[in-house]
Amino acid sequence: MPTSLEIGRLLRAGTTGFVAGCSVSQFNVPSLGALVSASPNPGQDYTIYGLITDIHIDDDGLVRQLVTAENVSAEVMRDNRERRIVPVEMSVLSVGYQAQGRIFHLLPPRPPLSLDAISLCDAQELIQFTGAGRFGYFRHILRAADAPIGEVLAAHLRLAGEVQPPAWKEKAVQEVITLLRDDYPTLMSVLSALGEAL
Repeated sequence: MPTSLEIGRLLRAGTTGFVAGCSVSQFNVPSLGALVSASPNPGQDYTIYGLITDIHIDDDGLVRQLVTAENVSAEVMRDNRERRIVPVEMSVLSVGYQAQGRIFHLLPPRPPLSLDAISLCDAQELIQFTGAGRFGYFRHILRAADAPIGEVLAAHLRLAGEVQPPAWKEKAVQEVITLLRDDYPTLMSVLSALGEAL
């Protein structure tokens, strides 16, 4: 069971992904490509894992007014950022799950539920998830149509590479090349992003 830092609550979900919200005060923790988890039934042995593929902040009426106002004080800016009602939203791509003590790089059999806690995986969970199997979760990332897959993959490999041995990164890059060998444009885009991050 994850004992990691809670970074938000679930807003909406499907089996391929979910959207979580957090307050602006929690916004310094989540980052693109980070591995997160959701445990729909905390008493049961079932955890869903996903990668953050997008973080966005919607506007509201007050922000629209402040943007056009002249000489907005630092106090008003701080008040809007610290007490903002509209959440920061994180789009998460489902990449696997854990059940009965085993990690699967398959889509979860059922999605998390509204208001479930979303936690940032700690180093141990990141090692366990990324070290299970043979990078099977990469296929979920590489077929994500609405995500900047090169950037997400590069950010994820950079984060995972900090806790995995150096050989892990080399194997991961080789697996990406193997999976994209028949899609040259995507391969070049992904390798370009990986070159910047690794």
